[in-house]
Amino acid sequence: MRHRRLAHRFVEHIPEVLDPGVLYISVQYATAAHSCCCGCGEEVVTPITPTDWNMTFDGETISMWPSVGNWTLACRSHYVIDRGEVLRAEPWTDEEVDAERRRAGAVRARYYSGDRADDAPSPNAAQAAPSRTQEGRWRRAWRGFSTK
Repeated sequence: MRHRRLAHRFVEHIPEVLDPGVLYISVQYATAAHSCCCGCGEEVVTPITPTDWNMTFDGETISMWPSVGNWTLACRSHYVIDRGEVLRAEPWTDEEVDAERRRAGAVRARYYSGDRADDAPSPNAAQAAPSRTQEGRWRRAWRGFSTK
């Protein structure tokens, strides 16, 4: 990862040009955006909704969950934003990406149909198992996120 930390800026509108290393958050539009942390320069947009990403602001830093998987970008980077720190995550196979897209689509369909039981995103529910060397970071990241 080229960017190992992200500063945050609360904005009304996401700017046209994103500064690298900055996570822009529009509370009004429930959206966050940043330049990909791998350094490729691609724009990454994460909608903050009950079925997409959750954001936590602890008064000093921002955390986002679930992980950011840039599967449509050439870099295919994958990371978690934990209290402003970018934690690299294991890459996913195409099969894992397809399975997550199906799961997320089903969650959205249930949520927006009114059947909201068990639809709150659960941290790490669809994540691939962390490697042994990452396990401590994943557990630390898990404790830092609140669920609904």
